[in-house]
Amino acid sequence: MSKAEHAWSKLRKVELSPLRQRGRQSARTDLAIEARELMQSPLGANSGIVESFEDLDDIRVSRVFVKTKVAERKIGKKKGHYVTLEVPGLRQRNPDLQERVAEVFAKEFESLLKLPSDASVLVVGLGNSQVTPDSLGPHVIQNLFVTRHLFTYMPEILGDGKGYRVVSAIAPGVLGVTGMETSEIVQGIVDKVRPDAVVVVDALAARSLSRLNSTIQLADSGIQPGAGVGNRRRAITAETLGVPVLAVGIPTVVEAATIALDTMDRVTRTYHELLPGKGPHNILKPWTSEDKGKMVREVLTPLGDNLMVTPKEIDEFMDDMATVVAKGLNVALHPAMTLADAAMLTH
Repeated sequence: MSKAEHAWSKLRKVELSPLRQRGRQSARTDLAIEARELMQSPLGANSGIVESFEDLDDIRVSRVFVKTKVAERKIGKKKGHYVTLEVPGLRQRNPDLQERVAEVFAKEFESLLKLPSDASVLVVGLGNSQVTPDSLGPHVIQNLFVTRHLFTYMPEILGDGKGYRVVSAIAPGVLGVTGMETSEIVQGIVDKVRPDAVVVVDALAARSLSRLNSTIQLADSGIQPGAGVGNRRRAITAETLGVPVLAVGIPTVVEAATIALDTMDRVTRTYHELLPGKGPHNILKPWTSEDKGKMVREVLTPLGDNLMVTPKEIDEFMDDMATVVAKGLNVALHPAMTLADAAMLTH
């Protein structure tokens, strides 16, 4: 061991001890696929977690099934099915690709929904419409084909009604605006409307920069608003509402610490390629990715610099993705509706 490595090893023990005393802190992420990757261990036959992948041209579908309470603790996600659509090409704003994503989304969501064609569904758009990275839910609600009032007051519009579910929607706002917990508002509406299922749409936080503006997650385990940004609110789940809860989310923000860590790794790799065996690569080599991440957060958080960051293209991306999700939901919720029909409802 060189003098530099020996000195850095001693420093590492001193600097990381406070972090370890506070316990192992995982990177903030709402994505089950990232939580699985952070486990850094292969899945055994008795792990309680099953994962699979399917490539559909330029759309990768990843499925993670958390089957047991033990698996819940391992991965940090509630029991249930998590389906992730990873589509890097979404950053290019390709209309044809967006159409294909909406189609795949509809099929995957319908497989999770598991409701009869005459079931009623309440769609909840979480978030703040005045804050762009947090406005996915309200944007999607604006493009949904809601039918509850049509069945009640104008049934002739739907003909015999076959192929259309009773769908209602609400964008309840946020605690700082309404003074009420979102879960309280949703609970009150569920008690009154009595839907057969609730669908919650929300913006998420990711661990990986590559998954911003390119990923959609579907889950049948409900949602805990604000968990990814460290602002935990009361969960919206089947246990809290008394009806099945499905969640749809798209990562729109990432921690500044993640950006700093990824930049550090890229710089050290590049330096090592240019000057093998010299420079920061040797100094940081003993550190694990988890240790480096904790160090970066330890440095940034006390200074108030560990911000949640969103891409500069977020305005256009939010408009595009709200349209994609709304199209997919309209087709999945109403079996009689085609993508062409759904396109006429979005704007």
